Amino acid sequence: MEFNISAMRSSGIYTILKILAINLLFIVIALFLINYFVSPYLNLFEDMQRGIKRAYRGDFTHKFVTTIHQEAPQKIVKQLNILFGKMQNTFGDIKNNLSSFVPQGCANTADPLQEANSIIHELSEIYKFKKTIEFDTTKEIIYGRFIQVLEEKFQLKEFSFFEINVETDTMNLIYNTRENNTCNLSPTNTKKIMQAHLCRAFRTDMDVLSSDFKNICEECEHNSMEYICIPFTINDEYSLILTIHTSTIAQLATVNNSTASIKNYLEAAKPVIESKILLAKLQDNSLHDPMTNLYNRRFLEEFIDTLAGQIKREEESYSILMFDVDFFKMVNDTYGHDVGDKVIVAIGKVLRENIRESDLAIRYGGEEFLVLLHNADEEGTMELAKKIHSAFASISFDTGDGGTFQKTMSIGISLFPKDANTIWKCIKFADTALYVAKTTGRNKIVRFNKKMTEQEELR
Repeated sequence: MEFNISAMRSSGIYTILKILAINLLFIVIALFLINYFVSPYLNLFEDMQRGIKRAYRGDFTHKFVTTIHQEAPQKIVKQLNILFGKMQNTFGDIKNNLSSFVPQGCANTADPLQEANSIIHELSEIYKFKKTIEFDTTKEIIYGRFIQVLEEKFQLKEFSFFEINVETDTMNLIYNTRENNTCNLSPTNTKKIMQAHLCRAFRTDMDVLSSDFKNICEECEHNSMEYICIPFTINDEYSLILTIHTSTIAQLATVNNSTASIKNYLEAAKPVIESKILLAKLQDNSLHDPMTNLYNRRFLEEFIDTLAGQIKREEESYSILMFDVDFFKMVNDTYGHDVGDKVIVAIGKVLRENIRESDLAIRYGGEEFLVLLHNADEEGTMELAKKIHSAFASISFDTGDGGTFQKTMSIGISLFPKDANTIWKCIKFADTALYVAKTTGRNKIVRFNKKMTEQEELR
C-alpha cells in the first residue's frame, strides 16, 4: 500500500490551520469575555486605587464610577462615594470648628487632615502660652513672654514692639532689637513717643507693608530695610504695634505669611492683658486719693519699706514736709463741706505744680499732706516750702454766696537721714515740727530740731 505524502502533508496542514483557527477564535472569544466581564472590575479596582491614594493625602473629593451593571459592584461604588463624602464633610467641619478657636487661620492646604493637624498643634501651643501668662502678675511680664515667642517660635531677628496709651496719645517702646528705630516717632534718647495718632498702623487699624506702596508710611525712614507694622487693639485704652524689619521684599512676604499666627497669640493674650490692666488700675486707685489724685497713706505704708531699701542701697536722702491747713474745720463749719473739698483739691494742685517727678506727694489724712523731696538739700527744701506756702495763701476761694476767702497753712520739715535713721522717724519728726508751727501761731514753716522731742515727751 502506497502512502501519498503530499496528501498527508496537505491534510496535516489543514488540520493545524483548523486548530489554530479554533484557538484564535477561542482567544478572541476569551478576550471579548474578559473585556466584557473582567475589564470593568479591573477599571473599578484602578479607580479605587486612585481614590485611596488621594484619600491618603487627605483629599476625599474623589468620585468612584463603574460600568458594571450588576447590583453588588454598583452598591460598592455607591457606598464608597457616600463614605468619602462623609469623610470630606467631617474633616471640613473639624477644620472649621477648630478654626473658630483660632481666629486667624494657621494653615492653608488642600489636605484637611494636615490642616486640622496644624490647627490642633497651634491650639496646643497657644493654650500652653495662655495658661502660662494667666499666672503672670503684670502685663509687662506678658509682653516679655510674647517677645520670647516672636524670637523662638517665629525666629524674628529684627523687630520693635510698642504699647499705645490711647488716652494720652503716646507710644511706649517696649522692646527693640535695633539700635536705631525706623520709626521717626521713636527718638533714640527716650522711650516715650508723643502723638501716637501719627502712626499709620494705629490710625487705620490695618497692617502696613512697605512693599504695598513706596513711602507708604510718612513716619518711617525710607532706607534699605523693608517692614510690616501690625496693630492690635487690647481695649479702648491700650493698643499694641509690632513692627518687623526684613532686608528684602521676599523675606517680608515670608514674614507676612506668619502674621496670622502671630495675631493668634495676641488674641489669646488679650483678655489676660486686659485683666492685668484692670487689676493695676484697681490697685492704683486703692493707693490714690480720689479727690486730689495724690498718693494716699496706704501707698506710704505699703511702699515705705521698698523706698527705705532703695535709699539705703543708693545712699540717697529725702526731705520730709508735713502740711496742714490752718483752721480748716472752720471752713467746713462756716461754708460747708463742698467748699472745704475745694480747699483740699487746691492743695493737691499746688503740690503737683511745684514738686518734681522724682518727689512724692501724699494726702496723709484729712487736711494733712506729706511731701518727700528726693535728694534735696536743706536750703532747697526751705525754698520749696516757702514757694508752696505762698502759692496756697494767694488762692481765693468762693464761699458760694458771692464772697471769697483765703487760707494759710503750717508746714513742718525734717531731713533724712540727717535727723533720724529711718523714714518713719523723720515723718514723725516732721509731724512734731508741724505741731510746733500750729501751737506757736500757725501760718509758718518750722524746721525740726532735737529739742522738740524733749518738749513732746513733756506733753
